[in-house]
Parts: sequence; structure tokens; C-alpha cells
Amino acid sequence: MKWACCLCLLGCLLVVEEVVPAAATKQFRDVMTRGRASSHITFHRRLSGWSSDHNNWNEKLYPYWEDGDARWENCWKGGKVVAHLTTDSPALVGSNVTFSVNLMFPRCQREDNDSNIVYDRNCKNRSLDYSDLSDQYVYNWTQWIDDCGGQNCTHNNSHNVFPDGRPFPHPRDWRRRNFVYMFHTLGQYYQKTGGSSAIVSINTTNITLGSHIMEVSIYRRDYQSYVPVTTASAVYVVTDTIPLYVNMTQKNDRNASDRIFIKDIPITFEVHVHDPSHYLNNSVVSYHWDFGDGSGSFVSSDSVSVHTYTLVGNFSLNLTVEAIIPAPCGPVTPPPPSPTSPVPPNVTTPRSDSLMEFPAEEGPAEGCHITRYGQYQSSISIVEGILGINIIQMTSIQGAAAQMENSVVDFVVTCQGSLPTDACTIIADPTCQVLQNEACDPIDVIDQCLLTIRRAFNESGTYCVNITLGDATSLALTSTLISISGAAGSFSRTAEGVLIACGFLVVFAAVLTFFLYKRYKEYKPINRNTGQAANTEGLNVYFNRFKAVLFPANNEKDPLLKDKLGII
Repeated sequence: MKWACCLCLLGCLLVVEEVVPAAATKQFRDVMTRGRASSHITFHRRLSGWSSDHNNWNEKLYPYWEDGDARWENCWKGGKVVAHLTTDSPALVGSNVTFSVNLMFPRCQREDNDSNIVYDRNCKNRSLDYSDLSDQYVYNWTQWIDDCGGQNCTHNNSHNVFPDGRPFPHPRDWRRRNFVYMFHTLGQYYQKTGGSSAIVSINTTNITLGSHIMEVSIYRRDYQSYVPVTTASAVYVVTDTIPLYVNMTQKNDRNASDRIFIKDIPITFEVHVHDPSHYLNNSVVSYHWDFGDGSGSFVSSDSVSVHTYTLVGNFSLNLTVEAIIPAPCGPVTPPPPSPTSPVPPNVTTPRSDSLMEFPAEEGPAEGCHITRYGQYQSSISIVEGILGINIIQMTSIQGAAAQMENSVVDFVVTCQGSLPTDACTIIADPTCQVLQNEACDPIDVIDQCLLTIRRAFNESGTYCVNITLGDATSLALTSTLISISGAAGSFSRTAEGVLIACGFLVVFAAVLTFFLYKRYKEYKPINRNTGQAANTEGLNVYFNRFKAVLFPANNEKDPLLKDKLGII
């Protein structure tokens, strides 16, 4: 009995010795799930290049902080960093799904060309002026690396490892990778270094159909360790049906989003298959249409189809997209994991109950291809609408209306289809690009779509005139170019200016003529003073010669010559 008790006590001590260290060591799944219970199933197919989250986490080098820990408030200088995690999901099973992380730094902080974090000197943040800062760096990681001697520094090398102990890769731009990203999904993790953004893609062949969660934790470089910066998560979907949507457009349709279209006008159906990883590039894709109006089914290899509904009513549109995807013949086995660095001694290997190699499902089609389908259904309404409009006459208003300040033109417009309820006129430059005037008016057309639209033009020139007629569901447009040779108001203002200028010229000419007449044409009798006769006659001769040069054609009509015939 005594020996039995001793053996039991010894067994308990051994169990405690093994359990306590294990409980003290954190694993990836303890950190990446933020302490929450894992929501994924027990067994997962292995993702190529990913590792089991049962591996140990180096908490000394990569501290783990729970949500609400006060240390989060001081993990970054000047504020908080926010991570935006996006995905191009949904993904067709067998294709790749991509995740992108972008870090948003606090206001007035940015990443420079060396991936250091600096203050933006052109930024104004309340009372702070960053242009006067003596140190522009928030984090100068380049200096840290240089001070440590880069990759030759033993101290630095001992810290250039991931949380599981694997060494950092050493690409050319390794100095610019000061953030460590840990992605986690389906009980597996993937780790990489990078700058303020990171991208990772996974193949969905071995992923269970449905919705899953991708989590990411980001750490930044520090002197002695790495500091948690932020976390983010996103939901992604893996499906076995081809993700697609259909864009429907129609001429004269006033609102394409309401799924109400016009009778007797073709509708364009454009299919967009969501395939960002180009998984279906080598596939044979066909489109099976049923427009729901009794016209039968239609099969096409073109993603764009055109159909005209000739009846009014509600119809159900059905589309099936079929993709025949090349695949290896026979059972498909999952790709082997990509080569990775040797696992250090402190890294645990995946346990047999965490990840398992499952053979991929055999393709539903015989031989060497897999067939996938995508479905689209929509209800659409077909109504009467304005089919088209025409300008049949343009008339410039003359007569009494010409006394107005603007040139006025009447546009006689006719339309086909339903009767319009409003009319708009848009006047633009000759290229129809620069808007100059716009006018809209309600109209009341009773029996026949024939109306006259009067518009005024205040200047001469060439104009692009757009006229639209609309009702509740349709909007028809027609355009024309019109040349205005001269607006009445413009002409009257020009004529007024010309007349005023001419008046000034006439008055000036009259004054100048009068002055010249008084100066040179007036007859003055000469006194026969013997004392002044010789000087006066000498001056007259000189003056007459000067006039002969200036006025050679009028010398014979000078009255002085008639009285003084002898003077030359």
C-alpha cells in the first residue's frame, strides 16, 4: 500500500512538471485568436507554405497584449496606427484569394523612401508646426540598423527572427522591412516582413466551402524586441459557384438601377465574372440565356448579349454560366508545401490532430476537366417610353421680335413612342463640352408629340444645342449645331457705338475746317503804307510761296492774286 502511494505521488509530480512549462509557453493560436476560442473546425487541409498554429510563440521577443491592455496606448509615438485588411473574396474553389494590409499612420506622419516614419513638414496639426522640428523622424530604423552594423551585427541577427524562431528572409530591400506581419486562418499562420503594406495570397483548393476569418497582427521593430502595433481581421468566402453579376444598359432609359426598361429598344446585358486571380483564363466559358418573354433559350460564348422586348409586362431573366476548367486526369492530389527554412529546435512540429493531408475532391466531369456553374436571376419590367426625337425645323424669329435684345430661334421637335412630360434645352460650345445655358420646362402634350421650343441667344457664334424629352421612365436626346450670325441686341449696341464715334469725328472735322478757313482763306486788305510796303510785300511773297507748296491746286483761286497780279 505504501509503495502504491509513493508511485502515485511520483506520477503526479511528473505530470505537474510536464504541464506547468507547457501551460507557461504560448502557442500561435493563443496569440492570433486574441485569447478567444477558435471558431474553426478541428481538422484542416494544409495550406501550402503555412504552418500549424500549435507552434510555440516567442513571447519575450514578441510580447503579447490582450485587448484593453494599457500598453496599447503607448505602442506608437503620436497616436494610433490603424490597419485596413481587405480581400478580393468571394473566391471560386481552386482559385487564389488575396489579402492586402495597409497601415494608416497618425495625422502628419508618413513613410519616406527608406521606409522610415517621418513627420510631414507641410502638415498643420492644431497648434503644432512640424516644419520647425529639429528631428523629422518618428522612427529612424535606418539609423538603428546602421548603428548595429546591419546584418553583420550579432545582436541584430539574434533579433531578426519570426515569433516561431525562423530567420528573416534577406532580400535586397530587407532594410526597408521594419514591420512583421502574422496572418492566421484555419488553424495555420503565415509570417512575413514588409513596409507599411503587405499582400498574401492563398490557394483555395484545400479550403472548406463557406465563410472564414483571416486575422493579422502587426509588430514594429524596436531596439531590444518587437512592439505590437495593431491588429485587423476580415471575412472571406470560398464557393463552388462562379461569382458573377450582370450590368444592364439601354438607350433612353432614365434609371437603369430600377430594372424598368423601355419596349422596342434593345437592352445590353454585360456579364462580369469575378475572377481576380484569372483562374478561368484557360477555361471554356459559355452563357445560357433565358429572357423570360417566350423567345426561347440562347447560348453564346460572348459575355455581352443584346435583346429587345416587344411586349409590355414583367419578365424573369435567367442566366447560367458554365466553365469547363482544365484539370489533371484522375484523382487530384493537393500540391506539396513550398520549401521553407529549416525549423529551429524551439519550433514544435504540427500535431497529427491539427492539420491533415486530404486528397482533393475529384472533378464532377469525366476525364481531364472540372465543370463549374454560376447562376444569375433578375426580375425586370418593360413599359412604354419615348423611343426617339427629331428636330424637323429651326426658324429664326424676325419682324417685331427682332427688336428684342437677343436672337430668338424656334425649334420644332417631334418624337416617337409615349408622350413626354418635360423638355430640357442645353446650350453648349461647338464641341458640346462646355455648358453655357440650361433650361427645363414641363410640357403638356395631349394627342401628338409635336411641339415648338423657343430659345434665345445673346451673342453671335456657333452653338451645340441638346434637346431632351422625358417622362417617368425614359429620356430621349437629340443634338444639333446652330450658327447665329448676329444677335439683335449685339447689333444695336455696336451701331450705337459706331454712330457716337462718327459724331465725334464730324464735330472734330468741322472745327478743324473752320480753323483752317479762318487761318488761310480770309481776305485782308493791305494798307499802302510806304514805310512798310517793302517788308509787307516781301513777307507776302514768302508766304505765298509757302502756300504754293502746301496748296498747289488752289493757287489759281487765291483772291489775293486777282488784286495783286504782279506779285508772284
